[in-house]
Amino acid sequence: MPDVDRPRAFLLTVDGAPQSYVDLDDPLHLEFEYARRLGHVLDLAEPEGPLDVLHLGGGALTLPRYAAAARPGSRQRVVDSDRALLAFVACRLPLPPGSGVMLEAADARTVLDALPAASTDVVIGDVYGGTRIPAHLTTLPYARAVARVLRPHGVYAGNLADAAPFRFLASQLATFAEVFRHLCLIAEPAVLRGRRFGNTVLLASQTEPPVRALARRTAADTFPARVEYGPSLLRIAKGGAPVQDGDAVPSPEPPDGAFSVG
Repeated sequence: MPDVDRPRAFLLTVDGAPQSYVDLDDPLHLEFEYARRLGHVLDLAEPEGPLDVLHLGGGALTLPRYAAAARPGSRQRVVDSDRALLAFVACRLPLPPGSGVMLEAADARTVLDALPAASTDVVIGDVYGGTRIPAHLTTLPYARAVARVLRPHGVYAGNLADAAPFRFLASQLATFAEVFRHLCLIAEPAVLRGRRFGNTVLLASQTEPPVRALARRTAADTFPARVEYGPSLLRIAKGGAPVQDGDAVPSPEPPDGAFSVG
């Protein structure tokens, strides 16, 4: 769907749910709030300069375009199991020449298991089957596979969606806490207070995340967000337990209208 306010900007929807927004003339423009938060993560990721980024979930390739513009020379791999969607986006919303982005139609876990250890600076988890995260991408083996491919300074950033009482979110915090030394969460206050269903960004790393820098950036966004870290995060995680493959379920179904477009 074209955006009437921006000449070469488009909204990608899947089954009526908005999935991605991309401006072909301005790849640094991130329309969705969760995408802006992931953009902040890419901006602050180590090392300075080009990054090796693995995107699990492609959408309209919004974040790969952003990283290619914000961190020129970055080497990026986009993995999405929806071969038809990847082909559609590549045809209708083509990447700029020399973007350094490689597209692959495959399952995220399969690719993670095949990648060399310590080969990636950032892994972004944004895989949705319709409006829900597939069950096999919510488990302890998945978190361990992510940790294995990250370099010591690397960071995992996962786009999660939930609502109070945050049972799914608590399970994900518990799962990643088994593998990573540091976790933090970025979300709008209204979501954290349980007032509505919404996106949260989970960061997991072995080194301390740039909490203050992230907090400054997210507080200055059009829809400000909070960064939860330490004791405040433990309250959200209370009652959660690590998820094993045999116990996994997809993320919660959003309520009607939560992500619909007119």
